[in-house]
Amino acid sequence: MCGIAGEIAFRGSRADLESVRKMTEAMAERGPDGQGTWHGGWAGLGHRRLKVIDLTEAAAQPMVEDRFGLAVVFNGCIYNHHELRAELAEGYPFRSASDTEVILAAYDRWGEDFVEHLVGMFVIALVDQRRQCVVLARDRLGVKPLYLAQVGGRLRFASTLPALVAAGGVDTSINEVGLHHYLSWHSIVPAPATILAGVTKLPPATVRVVDIAGRTRDRVYWQPDYTRRPEHAGWDAQQWRDAVHGALRTAVQRRLVADVPVGVLLSGGLDSSLIVALLTEAGQQGLSTFSIGFDDAGDRAGDEFAYSDLVAEVFGTDHHRLHIGAIDLPQAVEDTVAVMTEPMTSHDVTAFYLLSQAVAEHVKVVQSGQGADEVFAGYAYHHSAATAPREAALDTFAGAFVDHDQAQLLAILEPEWLHPSDPSRARLADHLVAPGAATALDAVLRLDTHLLMADDPVKRVDNMTMAAGLEARVPFLDQDLVELAAACPPELKTAQSGKGILKDLGRRLLPAEVVDRPKGYFPVPALVHLQEPILAMVREALYAPEAKDRGLFRTDLLEDLLAEPNARHAPTGPNVLWQLGLLEMWLQRHGVG
Repeated sequence: MCGIAGEIAFRGSRADLESVRKMTEAMAERGPDGQGTWHGGWAGLGHRRLKVIDLTEAAAQPMVEDRFGLAVVFNGCIYNHHELRAELAEGYPFRSASDTEVILAAYDRWGEDFVEHLVGMFVIALVDQRRQCVVLARDRLGVKPLYLAQVGGRLRFASTLPALVAAGGVDTSINEVGLHHYLSWHSIVPAPATILAGVTKLPPATVRVVDIAGRTRDRVYWQPDYTRRPEHAGWDAQQWRDAVHGALRTAVQRRLVADVPVGVLLSGGLDSSLIVALLTEAGQQGLSTFSIGFDDAGDRAGDEFAYSDLVAEVFGTDHHRLHIGAIDLPQAVEDTVAVMTEPMTSHDVTAFYLLSQAVAEHVKVVQSGQGADEVFAGYAYHHSAATAPREAALDTFAGAFVDHDQAQLLAILEPEWLHPSDPSRARLADHLVAPGAATALDAVLRLDTHLLMADDPVKRVDNMTMAAGLEARVPFLDQDLVELAAACPPELKTAQSGKGILKDLGRRLLPAEVVDRPKGYFPVPALVHLQEPILAMVREALYAPEAKDRGLFRTDLLEDLLAEPNARHAPTGPNVLWQLGLLEMWLQRHGVG
């Protein structure tokens, strides 16, 4: 797990290694164990290292293979690197025990198709001097990020958006499409857009080849169909439960590949508890688990320790209760905004930041339950989609998920900032009406899993854990498990108010109290209801000179919201004032926009 950066220079220019160093240094928290740069004339690479696999210097990056004219930087983990090493060993003399070197050997053997042999989470930047091109690749579910910017006839890339900005020259003006998505989908801005006009993201499951002349081509290498498959014909519910059990067991075992201990973020909910149960079932001993709690706020409980304690006791884990007491909340929010690679409004972001900082004092790698709701239909809006006709998928999803429609955005944004064509609804339509999804629910789950999720829960977890030098692995986003779930009959997923097939698995493995509990949450209670001193931070951001110069939001609306800060929520729940205030706080903290 690391941070990567690089620059590709076109038209006979040389890459600026100083720009690469600036980007690399800006990601120090992602890789506190080492750093390195490489210059290949027209291309340069940078790397920050978190030592997880092969802790020796033989695994340091950038990694260069002069015999084949290759250099690579890589962020993530290849879970099947041992198996690939055995397959590739005859033609490649390995000098390390790292998964990074396996990537080099795989590319030498299979060319651009190498990515299809990798099981894991990854972003890869590989310079091929023989073919005079750079190959960029992102994992199937977009667990690891890659941001890109065109700057003066050069292409730069980095694991974080602020790292690109740190090198200078990036167009940091507001992207109207990104702003529209941010306000429409509770701060989700899916690839390739970002909130900034000059920065894009490599989409998940994509290989991008950029040659020395600046020509670019993309290939999407993975997209499962959300249809019923012939090989599953005749399966009953029990057979589906057994198949999901086996696939999830494999997923958690894969994510134990490391040369350091692997813990679990245990909320006490169904998803993280299943991970603990399956690791124990697989014979994992001395498993460290971590739960976080806060002081209660009013009538809202600040922890769920009763459930996480129960799971830890049943499975005999080395459990750590991390109670965050009288924190300096404004400072915690400020610190969280400072490490956000993009603005994120979910109130659990600060909780993940604080949890990650605490857990990183104990371990370097954890497994986490993110993604289960998107893959196995755990949200309320999945129920309305389950009964909707296939042709009604767009209207059904938009009615349940969209924060503000075009007319409502007109009352929020100053006219010059409102995109005239409603790009958010158009993007939903493109995905929801596309073939390859049998039912309205199949189409919605495909949209959740392959478009929105990478820039919602997945981004929050990667961003906040890596800000602490902590690697988070997400077994519910295992490629084989996701393919199986995509083929699973929708009614098995929506049963029992959602995630029915996982709840049935939980009844095999977990205490009944954990399976049948109300759906949990992971908030900082004092952020749910805006009040002082956080309210003062929001007010200061919205009335700052930078905000007035930008002029994004209607003045009359801001006055109304600040007069009654908790009176207006989007239909999907977010506090509108927090949506607007957080965006300004992020733009000002990072000096962009």
